[in-house]
Amino acid sequence: MRKINIDFPEAQELGAELLKRTDPEGLRLARFLAMPDLSRKEGNPIAEIVNRILASPYFKDLDLIKTPEIVPASVSFDLFDFPADHPARSPSDTYYVNHERILRPHTTVMWYYYLLDEEVKQRIAANKPVGCFSFGKVYRRDEIDRNHMNVFHQIDGWYLAPQAVKTIGVKELEEALGAIATAVFGSSVRYRLNEDTFPYTHPSREMEVEIKGKWVEVVGCGVVKGSVLEKLGVDPSNYTGWAFGFGLERLAIASMELPDIRLLWSEDPRVTRQLKLGNEYKEVSKFPPITRDISFVVGKNFVPNDYFDLIRDIGGDLVEEVSLLDKYEDAGKFGADKVSHTYRTVYRSNERTLTAEEINAIHENITRETKERFGAEVR
Repeated sequence: MRKINIDFPEAQELGAELLKRTDPEGLRLARFLAMPDLSRKEGNPIAEIVNRILASPYFKDLDLIKTPEIVPASVSFDLFDFPADHPARSPSDTYYVNHERILRPHTTVMWYYYLLDEEVKQRIAANKPVGCFSFGKVYRRDEIDRNHMNVFHQIDGWYLAPQAVKTIGVKELEEALGAIATAVFGSSVRYRLNEDTFPYTHPSREMEVEIKGKWVEVVGCGVVKGSVLEKLGVDPSNYTGWAFGFGLERLAIASMELPDIRLLWSEDPRVTRQLKLGNEYKEVSKFPPITRDISFVVGKNFVPNDYFDLIRDIGGDLVEEVSLLDKYEDAGKFGADKVSHTYRTVYRSNERTLTAEEINAIHENITRETKERFGAEVR
């Protein structure tokens, strides 16, 4: 397996600039980039899933590429046929470093970087197949609960073949999905395929595997659209291909029946020794939760994902879940352009019992920043 490491000086420079920023967003992005890449951490189940896929004989001819984590928004969205109004482009969904650069929201961006490699260009010029894997951290604004974090991990793979070799269609698509299922879960795995839709593939499929009696969606895959190949500089009248991509946490959580995504990041040996694919996780100790509610009135341009980021910034890994309890408008009471929100935050550590005093301090900080950053009137 040939390994390609894309080293873009601009991404390094932007990363260095982030370290100098003192605004909340800059501090947040710098912290995210500094978090460990669990897909490359030996012994972590996220890395084990990757290793099993890379070791599959079906994918033996694919290269491996490591790409920057700060990428152009145009590369992430325009090249992959994301519509102009697609929600993924919004700053409420994607982390923007500046107007043009973002923290990569998916590892599919590797298609662009892979085709910049000189050896890959030569292989395409010689009318030969090409293909590669890419995996690592990705970043998206999201809700806060036991199954979601703003930083998570994905793996992507794709394969392109000229007409002289083969035409890629649904058959090859299903073969690739079957190879992934077998590589991760073994030859006895049960899986099923359903039709799906993605911006950059057609036709597309999503695969569900049966894990301990439950069907779990794990992989999205499709035939690469000709319009996308054309934008990437590949002749769609000659080359066809398949592509897949999926988040690794979902599969790991389902495999071990993990009750909380934060456990994948734990350094507690009572937790880490249980983190083995297929092993049913047993609670080491169920520490009690502490809940705090906050009600406030804000403008209708309020973005919940921005508020979740604020709570995570202040509460860190002690925040287990944030839920909306109530939302309503009352023009006579609040004004025509205002909305009342009530959120409940559940705090719980996986390693110790929290005290009311420390949570009160965090909650007071969140209340103060809610007023300052969102112009909220706390009720």
